[in-house]
Amino acid sequence: MTMIKSNRAPSLLLKLTIMMIGGFAFLQVYSIQAILPVLMEHFAATHVQAGLTVGVTVMAVAIMSPFMGMFSDAVGRKSLIVICMLLIVIPTALLSISESISQIKLWRFLQGLFVPGITVVTIAYISEEFPDKLAAMLSLYVSGTVLGGFSGRFLTGYLHSLVGWQTGYLIFAGLMLIGVIWAALVLPASKNFVVSGNFRASLNILRQHSQNPHVLTACALGACVLFSLVSIFTFINLRLAAAPYELSSANLANLFTVYLIGMLITPLTAKLIYKVGIANSLFFAIISSICGALITLCSPLWLIIVGLVIMSSGVFISQATTISHISQHVNQGRSLASGLYYMCYYTGGSIGAWICGISYTHFGWSGVVSTVILLQLMALGIVFFGIKMAKPVTK
Repeated sequence: MTMIKSNRAPSLLLKLTIMMIGGFAFLQVYSIQAILPVLMEHFAATHVQAGLTVGVTVMAVAIMSPFMGMFSDAVGRKSLIVICMLLIVIPTALLSISESISQIKLWRFLQGLFVPGITVVTIAYISEEFPDKLAAMLSLYVSGTVLGGFSGRFLTGYLHSLVGWQTGYLIFAGLMLIGVIWAALVLPASKNFVVSGNFRASLNILRQHSQNPHVLTACALGACVLFSLVSIFTFINLRLAAAPYELSSANLANLFTVYLIGMLITPLTAKLIYKVGIANSLFFAIISSICGALITLCSPLWLIIVGLVIMSSGVFISQATTISHISQHVNQGRSLASGLYYMCYYTGGSIGAWICGISYTHFGWSGVVSTVILLQLMALGIVFFGIKMAKPVTK
């Protein structure tokens, strides 16, 4: 199948809209991290239970990603993006009336169920509508997800300090409604979308993807990437809320300004890929993540922040590069391919929240860092054998 060339030059407004959609997709996924110490005290929760308030959301995203991909390949792109953005509003509002940590996890799980309808479908939309500007548009989208991840954490911490986290989630629901209206009015309808046919055709495409080494490599890397990011940024809050740092929820929110560095760095990923290639870009990103994680073992707060900046920047470059890799090697069923990638990506994040919760309980912060570095070393091996040494796939 030949790739359709786009005649549509993306306007500034469209670029902002793509970034906005990525931002709203991730606004709620990690928002609760900034108030984990508050929730642990409020609901008398354990470290593992606190970690699972993040883990259940990413687990739901993992479960739904391939199914949402298949569904989107059959019904289209824009309408599904808008509908799923709207559906996230409901559990977000319900978080404000939670009376137990179990209810928190339930509403967080429901939030995660609808996220793939934004993330998976938007990547497929970009791949189809802007194939000649793929790396640049995907970098903008990833920048939006970085901004959304930062904004969710940052706003939650400050909203708790100002009006309480319950009212804060009502405000989040209102912000999500604004995003729904924006996407419905501004995002153009697809011009290059082709219906996959039927469920049997989708299963056939699924079989092809499962045999595509590029897809499998990207999925494995995605799992390592989010395992590391979720683990570090979930449990660093618990470390810094305890002695000797004793940071408040607002100060913990300030910590996530390191995400803005990632937002600035991610758009440069396209240039890095063009200059040194996919494999070398990933080597650079993963080694940066390892170095950053090691630096967080230091005691001074400013040095911990430096480590978080380096670590998160490496993760963001890894994510953007991996998404570009999978998009370049899939010509049909792109939404399903993205769904498979996100299934593995978020499975890694869910497992990270659980395993590193145990590591933190028994070994403290050094246990979390050691676990993350082990996963990053696995990622280096995946890049070497899965991309650097891989034979080209003949078409």
